[in-house]
Amino acid sequence: MTPQGPRANRQQRQRQIVDHVLDRGDASAAELSELTGVSLMTIHRDIAELAERGILRRYHGGVSAQPSTVFESSSDYRLHAHTEAKNALAKEALSFVAPGMSLMLDDSTSALALARLLPQVGPLTVVTNYRLITEELRDAEDIRLMCVGGEYSRTHDSWIGLPALEMIAGFSVDLTVLSTSAMTANMTYHQEQEMVAVKRGMREAGARSVLLMDNSKVGRSALHRLAGVDSFDHVLLTGPVEEELLSAMGKLTDVRLVDRA
Repeated sequence: MTPQGPRANRQQRQRQIVDHVLDRGDASAAELSELTGVSLMTIHRDIAELAERGILRRYHGGVSAQPSTVFESSSDYRLHAHTEAKNALAKEALSFVAPGMSLMLDDSTSALALARLLPQVGPLTVVTNYRLITEELRDAEDIRLMCVGGEYSRTHDSWIGLPALEMIAGFSVDLTVLSTSAMTANMTYHQEQEMVAVKRGMREAGARSVLLMDNSKVGRSALHRLAGVDSFDHVLLTGPVEEELLSAMGKLTDVRLVDRA
């Protein structure tokens, strides 16, 4: 459902602020007030909210863009990045889902794209720690929805931490679907250790696992190792991906290159 009214106006304005700051590196509050046509008081409220969510970094008189590794963790950023590729990955991932199955979905926006398609399949049990997936599926009558609790992360818009890990460890699902920050030919990575622990737990809770990766994440590494490529049963990628990388991954697990069309 598309947001309407004042909330939609605030979201649109904040997106305009984020795009402007990303393009220029930083911006003053006065500059953003002129850009958006709202008062300085409103801009300061927007800046405070965006900083709290980890999207921008506040300093006296304005804001700057977060370092890319921090910014890319933000759920708000990921929602607007590579959406065409994520939709294509989700459509392909749906082929692994059958009525009656139990699924665990992580807090990736690729998994969210899949969640939007799940009501087509029929009765399912879905376990997730991502607030946006719970919002997406809460009215789906054929889906039994189970939410992982824990410490709420405003940056990721999901629940993480030790309570989440303990709850995840208590599940045994048919299929886990997840994504991560980066991958090379034989290893996957994430820039945050606490997210590595959650994603590892989710992968281990599934009898089978599917990794969804758009090509912007392929051929890159990040600070923390998540798991070897061979630990995932299926890896779905959007292209272009170097043939040498595809070949190396294909020796480790089932790798499928997904057409965005």
